Formats: sequence, structure tokens, C-alpha cells
Amino acid sequence: MTTDRKAAEREARQKLILQGALTVFKEKGLEGAKIDEIARVSGFGKATLYYYFSSKEEIFNALLLHGWLQLWRELEETIEGGDSPRRTFISMLKKIAEVVNADRPLYEFLFFVPRSYSSEEIEKAEWKQYQTRLYRVLLELIEAGIEKNQFPQMNPDLVLKALGGLFHGLVFWGKDNQIVSEDLIEEMLDNMLKSN
Repeated sequence: MTTDRKAAEREARQKLILQGALTVFKEKGLEGAKIDEIARVSGFGKATLYYYFSSKEEIFNALLLHGWLQLWRELEETIEGGDSPRRTFISMLKKIAEVVNADRPLYEFLFFVPRSYSSEEIEKAEWKQYQTRLYRVLLELIEAGIEKNQFPQMNPDLVLKALGGLFHGLVFWGKDNQIVSEDLIEEMLDNMLKSN
């Protein structure tokens, strides 16, 4: 019982540290962030932070890993339960929008901040595997949808990039917590792909 309580307490502290770090990283970036400030915003002393994380880079990566892993877990059921490639694709986009709107500060960070990383750092980062899986599943759905005439006969990579850009704009440039319905996603797909 004591170990369960300690584990829960440890997890709660790590979560508070990550929330504080998110605030600092969004404001100052990785380079401008200081451990002292992350500790202050998190409500802990510097020694406590070092007990859980060895550096601000480790906190930064833990934050990205937490977000991508959480998104992947939320999507697994949607991926497994799809009845057609296009319907599954639309359901995934809807679920992504729901997850993003549930924790908008984290996902704005997740989708925008890694651009400041070098490509070598990104490829080595643990969170990258979940981002790669997500993009691979979306691409495979487009490819399967093209085979079944659910998407136009186009280059699947270009379709994913174009739809990803439109969806990204819809979610992040729209109103906070905007409901992104399957009908809205379907309309976006039809309007973008109607040339075929």
C-alpha cells in the first residue's frame, strides 16, 4: 500500500514539474529556460527537480514523450475499430482534434516546438517513434483508401501533407476548443480532393 501511495505521489510530482516546464518552455524555449525557473513555476525546489530529472533537456524530452504517447494511446482504439480506410482516417482526425482541444497548451507545444530541434536530435528522441507511427498509420490509410477508390488517385505522401496542413490549420488556427466534427472533416476532404 505504501509503495502504491509513493508511486502515485511520484507521478503527481512529475506531472506538476512537466506542467510547470511546459509554461516555461512555451515562453522561453529550450535555450532560454532555466532549471530554477522551471522549479519555481512547478512549485518545487531545484533539488526536487534534479531528483526526478537530470537536466532541462530531459524534462523537455519527457514532456514531448508524454504528449505523443498520450495521443497514440487515445488513437489506438480508433485505429483498430475502423471499418474502411477513409472512415478510419476521418475518425482519427476527429480524435486528434478532441485530444488537442482537451490539452491545447501541451499539443501546441508538441506540434510547434520540435521544429527548433536539429534533425539528428529529433531522430534520436524517444517520442519520435510515436509521431512516426501516427504518420505511418495515416499514410497507410490513404494508400488503402486510394486502392479502394475512397481517395483520388494521387501521390499518398502529397495527400497526407496537404490534408495534414489543412487539418493543422483547422485545429490550431480555429477557435480554442472548436468542435471538429466528422462532417467538417469530410467536407474538408471533399473540397480539397474534388478535382478527381
